[in-house]
Amino acid sequence: MKLAYTLLLLFVTVTLKVFAQSPEKMSYQAIVRAQDNSLVVNSRVSLRIIVHQGTATGTNVYLETHSVTTNANGLVSLEIGTGTIGTGDFSKIAWDKGPYFIETQVDVKGGSNYNITGVTQLLSVPYALYAKTAGGTSSTPFRSAIVSLTSSRNIAAGDVNNTIECTASSTLTLTSDFGSMAIGETINLEAHNGAVLTIQAASGVTINYNAAGSGKFTSTAGNVRFGFLRKTGTNSYIISGQ
Repeated sequence: MKLAYTLLLLFVTVTLKVFAQSPEKMSYQAIVRAQDNSLVVNSRVSLRIIVHQGTATGTNVYLETHSVTTNANGLVSLEIGTGTIGTGDFSKIAWDKGPYFIETQVDVKGGSNYNITGVTQLLSVPYALYAKTAGGTSSTPFRSAIVSLTSSRNIAAGDVNNTIECTASSTLTLTSDFGSMAIGETINLEAHNGAVLTIQAASGVTINYNAAGSGKFTSTAGNVRFGFLRKTGTNSYIISGQ
């Protein structure tokens, strides 16, 4: 009997290379499981990544393939934008013309017999990629600033469209009626080397549709945990990557 396989998306993060000649790329991690929910471990698998514009079945603006090996936990890691290109140019995707969806296909035997495993909406496009197509140029893209966070505080204007680098366990509180962040703007979130970054909504503020909600990004020693914060309305936010 032919087994069906599933691919569980853990998180998608984006980094913008400093040098103009290097491509933008999205760091992608996923866990591959068999139909019986067992992990596909220490195996060479093929992945095909398709970026759709508009809807989950919308225009195919980019396609690439990867050959990677799962680890002992069934985890695969790759960078979208660095695979074997089949369609499009990742550096020329108009991120300001979204929404965008990432379709993932997999062949657990490492060939090209891909099975469609699902489509995930890219809910937050980091500002560096968005600005490059919305108003910047390919030679001088917007570069986000790194904002150090080592003690708990409220969200600040300088955080918006930049990267929070949490290197000591701290809480960033989203205050009511924070006017320095427009709807649709984002903040990149990073917890480093064992630090825990907590995002806490104050009274009257929602996170992921939960009033006074919170989220945690827990890193391990020698690693970084990534996420994104996006403002979706007055006193409402979405966070991803927990």
